[in-house]
Amino acid sequence: MNIVILAAGQGKRMHSNLPKVLHPIAGKALAQHVIDTARTLTPEKLVVVFGHGGDAVRATLAAADLAWAKQEPQLGTGHAVMQALPELAPNGQTLVLYGDVPLTRATTLKRLLQAGKDGLAILTVELANPTGYGRIVRDAAGQVLRIVEEKDATPAEKAITEVNTGIMALPSAKLADWLGRLSNKNAQGEYYLTDVVALAVAEGVSIHTAQPDGEWEVLGVNSKVQLAELERVHQRNIADRLLVDGVRLADPARLDVRGELRHGRDVSIDVGCIFEGSVELGDAVEVGPYCLLKNVKVGASTRIAAFCHFEDAVIGPDGVLGPYARLRPGTELGREVHIGNFVEIKNTKIAAQSKANHLAYIGDAEIGQRVNVGAGTITCNYDGANKHLTIIEDDVFIGSDTQLVAPVTVGRGATLGAGTTLTKDAPPDALTMSRAKQMTLAGWKRPQKVKK
Repeated sequence: MNIVILAAGQGKRMHSNLPKVLHPIAGKALAQHVIDTARTLTPEKLVVVFGHGGDAVRATLAAADLAWAKQEPQLGTGHAVMQALPELAPNGQTLVLYGDVPLTRATTLKRLLQAGKDGLAILTVELANPTGYGRIVRDAAGQVLRIVEEKDATPAEKAITEVNTGIMALPSAKLADWLGRLSNKNAQGEYYLTDVVALAVAEGVSIHTAQPDGEWEVLGVNSKVQLAELERVHQRNIADRLLVDGVRLADPARLDVRGELRHGRDVSIDVGCIFEGSVELGDAVEVGPYCLLKNVKVGASTRIAAFCHFEDAVIGPDGVLGPYARLRPGTELGREVHIGNFVEIKNTKIAAQSKANHLAYIGDAEIGQRVNVGAGTITCNYDGANKHLTIIEDDVFIGSDTQLVAPVTVGRGATLGAGTTLTKDAPPDALTMSRAKQMTLAGWKRPQKVKK
C-alpha cells in the first residue's frame, strides 16, 4: 500500500507566514497528526507532497520513512498526486490523505481500504450544509457515477448532501493512466483527483464508499477559526477518553493535552490544566487548577495545588506541591517531599520527607532526607561563568533567608541560623551562623520627602 499526503497548499485564509499544514493542534503540526495516523497503517511508501513553505515543511516533518514530492505550481489535487507517482509502488492500493485534515482515525481509514480492495473507495459524509464540498452523484440504483465540485455543480447537484471528503483509496496499477487523462477544463482550471471516479466508472471499476464515525474526522482547516474549532473537538475527544478510563475532570471543556497523558486510578484534574510532552500521573494524584506539566512523572497520591509549572521533573509519591511552585528540568523529588508557594527548583535531587515550603530558589543541589529549607533560602549556584553544586545532607535545618554560596556542603544534622551566608562547609550536628552585629543608632531619623 502507498499513502500520499497532500500538503502543498498555501492557506491564504490563515493570514500567516507559517505554512498551513504546520499550524498546531494539541501542540503538534496538522500534517504530523496525519503522518502519525498513516504510519499505523504500515504503508510500503509514505509520500508527502509539498509546495508552499517547502523548506519549513520538510524541516519540521523530516523523518527517514518519508518520501517527498514537490508540487510547483499548485494545479489541483490530481496534479498533486501526479507529482508523487515516481515514488509509489506500482501495485496494491494508494490512499490519498490531506495534511490539513488532522483528525481522521486509523479505524476509519482501514474501513475505507477494506471497502476499496476490489476497486476504488471514497470516504464520504452526510452534511446538513454541504456548501463548498464536492457532491457524490449516484444513479437510481445508488451506484456512484461521479463527483461534481461545488463551482461546477447544477442546482440539483448542489442539493445533494452526501459529499466527498477528498480521502480516497485507489488501485495503484490504474492510477498513472487515470491521472494522465485528467482535464483542467473546469471553473477552477485545475486537475481534480475526483475526476478519476468518472474514468473508473467508464472502465467498469467498482466504486465503493465508506463513512467516518464522526463528521469531525473529515473536517479540514482553512482558517484560524476552523483551527480553534478542531482544537476543541480534539481536546473534548481526549477528555472523553480520560473520563471513560476513570479520571475525574472538573470540566472536560477546560483541559488541554498536547502530547501523551498516562494515568493511574482515581486521578483528579481541576480546570485549566495543560499537559505537554509525556506526562504520567500515578494513582490518586490530584492536580489543582491552572497547572502546566511538561514531561513530568508524578508518584501516587501526590497533591499539586493551583498554578504550578513543572517541566522535565520526576515527583515521588505522597508529595505536596504548590500553589505557585515551579519545578525546572532535572528536578527529582523523593517520597513525601513538600514544595510550597513561590519555590523554584532546578537540576536538584531532594530525598524523602524534605520540605521547602516558602519563597526559595534551589538550583544544582543534592538534598538529603528530612531537611527543612527555610523561607527565602537561595543556593547561589552560579558564579557568573560556571554552575556549582550545593550538598545538604540528611536532617539539616536551614534557617530563613539563608544563602548557600556553592560549592558548599552542609553536614548531616547541621543547623544554619537565619540570615546566614554560607561560604564554607558547615560541620554536622552543629549550629553555624554568619551575621553582622546588631546595632541601634540613637538619634537616627528617616529621610523626609523634599517638597518641590
